[in-house]
Amino acid sequence: MLYFVRRAGFFVATLWAAVTLNFLIPRIQPGDPAQALLARLQGNTQAVNPVQLEAVRKMLGTQDGNLLAQYWDYLGAICTGQFGVSYSYYPYTVTEMIGTALPWTLILVGVTQLVSFAVGTLLGAWAAYRRNSRVDSVITLGSTFVGTLPFFWIALLLIFVFAITLNWFPEGGGYGGGSSPGWSWLFFSDAFQHSVLPAVALLITGPIGWIIGMRNNMVQTLGEDYARLARARGLPRRRIALTYGARIAILPNVTGFAIALGGLLGGTVLVETIFNYPGLGRLLLEAVSNKDYPLMQALFLFTTIGVLIANFLADVTYGFLDPRVRRAEAV
Repeated sequence: MLYFVRRAGFFVATLWAAVTLNFLIPRIQPGDPAQALLARLQGNTQAVNPVQLEAVRKMLGTQDGNLLAQYWDYLGAICTGQFGVSYSYYPYTVTEMIGTALPWTLILVGVTQLVSFAVGTLLGAWAAYRRNSRVDSVITLGSTFVGTLPFFWIALLLIFVFAITLNWFPEGGGYGGGSSPGWSWLFFSDAFQHSVLPAVALLITGPIGWIIGMRNNMVQTLGEDYARLARARGLPRRRIALTYGARIAILPNVTGFAIALGGLLGGTVLVETIFNYPGLGRLLLEAVSNKDYPLMQALFLFTTIGVLIANFLADVTYGFLDPRVRRAEAV
């Protein structure tokens, strides 16, 4: 019981620290969001009118005064779910912008994460089961080689080959100009075609970490005394690998997978930028570039809370699955 109480206390303290940093970091950045918006509307060649600048600040709701008052207002806004108006997409609210981009990220990154975890874990277990064989060499060396390739190079290569040269898929975007978001077959088929290349780019590099982690964990597990005892008792090699090896070796991968799913709300900035995909990652990049404090804070907050909740659930799950963790915490 003490283990779970401590985990809950750490979660609350870390959440408070993350919320506080999420409030402070955008405000210590140099620059003025109202001035950046006015310069973008008028052009950098024109001088900024102080009267117009003040009007834009009031329009955006930019807060003045001491940080403590802003901090309390910020905590109240979080509790009520009011994140304000986006500076970059005025007059749309932050909630509306996140709600528009969230389904794209959930579908693309969520599906690729699940497939990457399943494929990587199975390949890693197979490589450990066939250790020191040709299968092990191909899987291990192949994944290691692919892991050395820069992700942006893989993405640009896919665009050049399949979009520009072969013209099989669109170069980027979430959907084409001939369709609009809605519950229609035309839109779904168009969105699927636009998501193929980003998904393939993620699936090429996504399973690598799961492969290496599962393979190393399972090899170590199969070298433990209880695995040797099982072999000495004449148990089948496949049963030992599945019951005593993969079942225990998968635990660290499950923890990493939970944390990876927690970071899902942050999107994938690189892939969404390269493919111009309308997800949360590209939205975050635009918010940082435009000094859009409300949008930045909401995106950072969602990502942080997702990771913390996933980490907390992983700790709790570990406490149930492995009693040694609870005993070590009590010492």
